[in-house]
Amino acid sequence: MNVLALVLLGLTGAAGLAFALAGRGAPQGRAAAMAVLLAAAAASAWAGGDATDTELGLATVLAVLASVAGGGPVAIGVLHAADPAAVGVGGGAQDPDILRGGAWIGVLERAALTGTLLAGWPEGLAVVLAVKGLGRFAELRSPAAAERFIVGTLASALWAAACAGLVLLLRG
Repeated sequence: MNVLALVLLGLTGAAGLAFALAGRGAPQGRAAAMAVLLAAAAASAWAGGDATDTELGLATVLAVLASVAGGGPVAIGVLHAADPAAVGVGGGAQDPDILRGGAWIGVLERAALTGTLLAGWPEGLAVVLAVKGLGRFAELRSPAAAERFIVGTLASALWAAACAGLVLLLRG
């Protein structure tokens, strides 16, 4: 079952990358597909028991990949579910409702969050999220931007924690 968990975790990362590169589509359906793949991987990991060192090493790499690549489509799906009308809005560089660089910040955030959890330092979650909040503080004056920041950050952080949790399941 551990091998199945690894395959499903790898597919989760690959699907996240494919969805991110594909662009527009059905964001809620993509987020649901990602969640189903990760849940199936977690169920397989839970049923499989303790993993070997090789399996744990591979799972760690795949979990970071799934976290980084899959978190974007999940966050977009959650943002779309929270406010379908606002997600498709395209603003200019000075639009206060649009948070620039969010995709790249999200990638770095998920990598850091997954890494802190896998390293056994859950306090790192607070550090990463505090740094992100301080970095975005000036841009959060608009209620719409603040809401997108909170919803997107929570979706991204929960996804990263779920990916790390799969490795913790394999550790036993």
